[in-house]
Amino acid sequence: MKKVVIAVVILVIGVSSSFAQKIKSSKLEIGFFSSTPVEDIEALSKTGVSIIDTSNNQIAFSVKNTSFVFPNSLMQEHFNEKYMESNKFPQSSFSGVFLGAVDWNKEGVQKVNVQGTLNIHGVAMPRSISVTLNIKNGKVSGTTEFKVRTSDHKIEIPKIVWEKIAEEIKVTVNAVY
Repeated sequence: MKKVVIAVVILVIGVSSSFAQKIKSSKLEIGFFSSTPVEDIEALSKTGVSIIDTSNNQIAFSVKNTSFVFPNSLMQEHFNEKYMESNKFPQSSFSGVFLGAVDWNKEGVQKVNVQGTLNIHGVAMPRSISVTLNIKNGKVSGTTEFKVRTSDHKIEIPKIVWEKIAEEIKVTVNAVY
C-alpha cells in the first residue's frame, strides 16, 4: 500500500510539473491601427488564443480574422471579404521562441525578443518582435507592438481606396496567462 501511495504522489508531481511548463492565455487582445490623412481605421479582437511553453521558451498565438470588431459593419465586411479574404485565410498566427534567458519564476518586468514566423493572409514571414513580460504573483502577462506591411503579406489594396488604408499597419498584442 505504501508503494502505491508513493507511486501516485510521484505521478501527480510529474503530471502537475509537466502542465506547469505550458501556460495558456486567459485573455488575449489583438488590435490594429491604420492611419492616413484621409481616415484612421482600427479594430480589436478579444478572442485570440496563445500558449507559452516555459520548458523550451516557445510561444504561439492565433486569432480568427472574422473576430476583429470595427467601428462600423461596412469596414468589417470589407476587411473580411476584400482584404483578408477570411473565407480563404480564416486565421492569422505567430509562432516563435524567446531569445536569451527568460526567468519564468522572477517577479517583475522583463524585456525580451522573440524570433519566429508571422502568418497573415496565407503568407508566412520571419519576424523578430520585442515583447515586455510582466510576472506578478505567479501570473504572466505580455505586451508587444509591431508594424506589418500589407504588401509583405500580399494583401491587395484597391487603387480606389489606397489613400484610406496605410501600407504599414500597427499591431498590438496584450495577453494574460
